[in-house]
Amino acid sequence: MGEDDLIQRTFAPLAAGFPGALGLRDDCAVLTPPAGHDLVLTTDAVAEGVHFFAGDGAHDIAWKALAVNVSDLIAKGAQPIAYLLSLSLPDEPERGWLDAFAAGLADAQSAFSISLAGGDTDRRPGPLSVTIAAFGSVPHGRMVRRDGARAGDRLFVSGTIGDSALGLRMRLDPGLAIALGLDAARVAPLLAHYLRPQPPLALAPHILEFASAAMDISDGLIKDCGRLARVSGVAAQIEGARVPLSVSARAVISADPDLFRTVVTGGDDYQVLAAVAADRADAFRAAAQAVGVAVTDIGGVGHGTGLSVTALDGQPMVFKAGGWDHFPARRGD
Repeated sequence: MGEDDLIQRTFAPLAAGFPGALGLRDDCAVLTPPAGHDLVLTTDAVAEGVHFFAGDGAHDIAWKALAVNVSDLIAKGAQPIAYLLSLSLPDEPERGWLDAFAAGLADAQSAFSISLAGGDTDRRPGPLSVTIAAFGSVPHGRMVRRDGARAGDRLFVSGTIGDSALGLRMRLDPGLAIALGLDAARVAPLLAHYLRPQPPLALAPHILEFASAAMDISDGLIKDCGRLARVSGVAAQIEGARVPLSVSARAVISADPDLFRTVVTGGDDYQVLAAVAADRADAFRAAAQAVGVAVTDIGGVGHGTGLSVTALDGQPMVFKAGGWDHFPARRGD
């Protein structure tokens, strides 16, 4: 199967819902935003050995690659439109693998209301990598930025925090679940969150309506909240006892309270962190509930700088590193 055949057989069907893709028969696509709207652009890559394991299924890899990009759009209050895909393969792929990869993209496209617009496929030495650039739209001038948080705002997160990070810990150390006394039914949801993140698409219009600042939680709640506070020029406080935990995560923390650090620093949540004015907090919570998305008030914003975090018992927590960093500072930098 040559490259042209691969594109037409595997990827062209994914672009059928987007006329600007031109059937993937041209070098470029055409994208016109809705009248009165701005385009919101983001790009993220996932690579074998960094974001997924060599043995992970093609369907899960494809889902995750698209979901982590849509997560950025949701946090800006944007409605997804289309995406570009660059797929770098170390070897000629088996047809079954490609079919499963395309099926994963198709399922993610359906879940997140987005279509393939174009991209590139190549073969090069090194691990498998998938790079996506995603495009969404917001009414002109209304994209929700990181730097809009103000003293008095409340801090909300969607969904639950830490499931993916705990799932990764279980994946890296299969004996951990046994040591903690957890059965397969408790571990499975954690692994599922790691493989197939579920960013809350239905929340996007309510982020646009209510949030003064927002970002997706990808590198860890502590690190990302610190980023939001820093660029907004405010101080932030997170109350650990308020951080929403799934039933499985609570079972893990009950067995080993020290793993709460993994929950708040581990990353890969792909939920939304939003600052909302205190007098609009109840309305935001109600709007989210109406579309089936749980949001939780985990703390607040004040004057000053920095981020303070309390543990489940209310005691202050200190972190050497707040979350994931591809380029951690070396000692002496």
